Amino acid sequence: MADAFAVEIVGLVVSSVHAYVGRPEDGARVDPEPVSRGEIEVRAGLGIVGDRYFNQSAHRRAAVTVFDASALDALAVELGLDEVPDPVLTRRNIAIRGYPIDQLAVRRTEAGERVPGRAFSLDSGLGAVEFQAHRPANPCAWMDVTVAPGAFKGLRGHGGVRCEPLGSGTLRLGPATLTVGS
Repeated sequence: MADAFAVEIVGLVVSSVHAYVGRPEDGARVDPEPVSRGEIEVRAGLGIVGDRYFNQSAHRRAAVTVFDASALDALAVELGLDEVPDPVLTRRNIAIRGYPIDQLAVRRTEAGERVPGRAFSLDSGLGAVEFQAHRPANPCAWMDVTVAPGAFKGLRGHGGVRCEPLGSGTLRLGPATLTVGS
């Protein structure tokens, strides 16, 4: 049995280069083009067309990152920020609101047993795109530079999920349905 949830896709990112290499204090590499998109094309087993992880065998199970933008709401309160940071600043490929996506990642129970990641789909009106959640997308020290000082620590456990695309299709900003498989 699958459960469906109304969500909103609030950020889509496609980055052809890895802008955050080296140490944060050295500064980021300039993107050759804007990374924020209104629409993205996902290909099964390959990733997002135009993204640096597309068709990279080492990243097949982590080609797409999905992020719960509400983590930034909590972060803004925790850090006393004047406004909630733009989810695009996290550089996660797909930022949604309306579902705690981190809970779909592979995890360990208190007894130490491994619980596999869950399958889910996103449909923004152009057909469902299926994903398999794998490991957490842990925040890095760059979050303190790109999002806000303290974001690296504040987003621990809420950095999103690295996923493998099981289906192909197009996703766009706006209302969507997230369906979690049984």
